Order: sequence, then structure tokens, then C-alpha cells
Amino acid sequence: MPRGKSTYFSVFFVVSALLSVLHIKAQVQPLPPPDTATIIKIAKANYGPNDTVYVKAQIINGELLGGRDLEEILVWGGDPKDAAKYWANWTRLRNAVYVTYPMARSAGIVMVDVNKHLENVNSRSERKAYIKSREKELRAAFGDKVSDLSIYQGKVLMKLINRQTGDNCYEIIREMKGGFTAGFYQTLMFFAGTSLKQAWNPSEDKFDKQIEEIVQEINRMYYNSPAYSSPAAAR
Repeated sequence: MPRGKSTYFSVFFVVSALLSVLHIKAQVQPLPPPDTATIIKIAKANYGPNDTVYVKAQIINGELLGGRDLEEILVWGGDPKDAAKYWANWTRLRNAVYVTYPMARSAGIVMVDVNKHLENVNSRSERKAYIKSREKELRAAFGDKVSDLSIYQGKVLMKLINRQTGDNCYEIIREMKGGFTAGFYQTLMFFAGTSLKQAWNPSEDKFDKQIEEIVQEINRMYYNSPAYSSPAAAR
């Protein structure tokens, strides 16, 4: 499988707060009570009516201090390098799942349909012709996209296919194409640093659990939408 370009993202959160201090010089009389109307009067007395920027403010220890509300932030209590590494790995995996999950869903639908069709087909030549026709369907839909995947994305795709079908890619190829073809492709995967026999066990494997969390995120956003129409339902 050709190796595509992989992008690594390093995320480091730096927390900063900037308070603008508006110093109001005290006169003989004490500061007025901190009500909005009085603050506006003070601002208009010192600035023109068209060049004043109003900000939230409060009186602290006799001084009128301006400020702003900060958005929610994430504070990492450990080593910043560990945080950067964690988010880089998570982002890489999330991108890979978003790219490959639609392929795995489509492949799963086709494979389930193929198995159902071949249950009552005993002719070897007829089975072979039918499998070839459905294989051509998948190639037409995803051939170019699959060839552009990196080895890492290919690994994720194989796990997702196992998730969709219940079988690893080695078993699927052996069933559809024979043991020799499955062994040949398994050898290629070995030299590429991966395997067709990608397991799927999200209850015990941390990597698989992370993939499942991202898949559920995608399903909530897209496939569980009332506007989504399943390809299987359209057949």
C-alpha cells in the first residue's frame, strides 16, 4: 500500500489573562457607588461620546478595574511535552478514522450482502463472477482513496472493517479469494510493518477503544441523523 503524507499536530495550551486597568483619579469627594449609570457618566466625562469602548468592570480595593470573560480552557497538570504528544497522537488517530470509516461502512454493507447472496450459490464460477462484480463496485467507489492512504490509515481501516464485518481482512480475503491470495497479501503487509489480521477488541485494547469513541462521535454527527439514508435501505 503506498505511503501517503502524514500530518502531525502538536497542541500546547498556554493560559494567560490580561486585565486592563482604568485608573480614575480621586477628587475630594469619595468614589461613587459602582452602578452602571454612574460608570457611564464617568466614562463620558473623560472621553468623547464616539470614541469610548465600554467594557465590563468592577471596583476592587477602591479602583475601577476593567476586564473580560475568558473562554473555557484546558489545564494540563503534567509535563507539557506529554500533553503535546497525547494530542498529536489523538489528532492523528481521529483524522485517520474520519477518512477511513466511510470506506469501512461501505465495505461492510457490500460484504454482508455478498455473503447473503452466496448462501444459495454452489457454482464456483458463478460465485467467482459475482464476487468480482461486487469487488469492482468497491474499487470504483474507493479505489483512488485507498491507494492514497498511509500505512497507519490502512491499519485503522482494517480494524474498522473487522468492526463492521466481524472478520479480519485476512479471513475475508481467504474466503473470497482463496488462501494463496490471502497469504500473498499478508506477506506484503508484513514487510510494510502491519498485518491483515488486525484484531478488534475495544473492551480491552486501548487503541481500539479510542477508535470506537471516535466512531460513535461520527455516528452521532452524521449517520444517526434523520436526514441520513442508509445505502442498504436504498437497495
